Amino acid sequence: MSFQTEDGRKLTYRKLGHGPVLVCHPGGPGFSADYFGDLAALWEQHTLVMLNPRGTGGSDRPADPSAYTIDDYVDDVEALRRHLGLERMLLLGHSHGGVVAMAYAAKHPGRVRKLVLASTLARFGSQQELAMKAGMDKRATQPWAGDAMAALEAEQAGKFSTDAELSELFLREMPLYFAHFGEAEAGYLDTLRTEPINADTLKLFNNEIFTIFDLRSSLPSIAAKTLVITGDEDFICGPVCAEEICAGISGARLVVVGDAGHMVFIEQPQAFHDEVASFLEDS
Repeated sequence: MSFQTEDGRKLTYRKLGHGPVLVCHPGGPGFSADYFGDLAALWEQHTLVMLNPRGTGGSDRPADPSAYTIDDYVDDVEALRRHLGLERMLLLGHSHGGVVAMAYAAKHPGRVRKLVLASTLARFGSQQELAMKAGMDKRATQPWAGDAMAALEAEQAGKFSTDAELSELFLREMPLYFAHFGEAEAGYLDTLRTEPINADTLKLFNNEIFTIFDLRSSLPSIAAKTLVITGDEDFICGPVCAEEICAGISGARLVVVGDAGHMVFIEQPQAFHDEVASFLEDS
C-alpha cells in the first residue's frame, strides 16, 4: 500500500492483521519493514502498519540526498498518521525506528496514545560505547567474530558506495546482533539477502548523526504511556540504553528480555509478543 506526501514523494507500507492499528517503524536507518517479518505475531491482536521509510521498500528517495535527518523521518510518520486518519496512534519503533518514534512522540505528544521503544537508544555516549565494546568482547571467541567485527568497522567507517556493498557488509556483521548465532539465526538472515539497504541514509547517519544526536532533553515532553523493551545481550542498544530512556520518560516501563540480543522479536518472539501485547491492551 502507498500514499503521497505533501512534497510529492511516495511512501509505502505493509499492512498485516486485524484489530487496533499499530504503526511500526523499522531501523537501520536504511532498512525497509521486511525484516520485521510478522513482528512476533502481534498481528493477532493488532493491524500492523509497517512503514517502509524514505528510500526503502518502494518508498521514494528524497530529491535531496541529505534529507535523512531524524526530523525528516518524523515528518514522514506524521504524514502516515494523517493518511491513516488516526487522531492518536499506537506507535512502535525498533532500533533507529525507536529514535524516530521518540522524536515524534516528543514533537507531537498529543498524537501518540502508547509508545513501544524496542532495542533503541537516546544517544551514543561513553557509557553506550563501553557497553558496545563489552558486548563485542563477549562474542570475540566465536568463529564468525573476526569477520563480523571487521564488517561492522567498515560499515561505521563508511567503506561502501552502493546499496549492494552495504548489504554485503550488513550480512557479515549481523551475527553480532544476536545473543546466539546458529542455524535458525542464519536462516533468518538468508531471508534478508534480497533486501536492498539504502546506503545514502546510513552513510549520513554514521558520518553526521550517530555520535552527536542526543534526545535526552526532549524525552520529558513525551506524554504517551511508554514501554521500553530490549534484550539483555543487545550489544548496541541494551539495558544501559533502555535505562537511560526510562529515566527521561515519566512512568516508562522497562522490560529486559533474557537470552536475547538486538533482534528480540526474532530471538524471543513469545516473550516479545506477550510483553508488547499486554502493554498495548492494558488501559
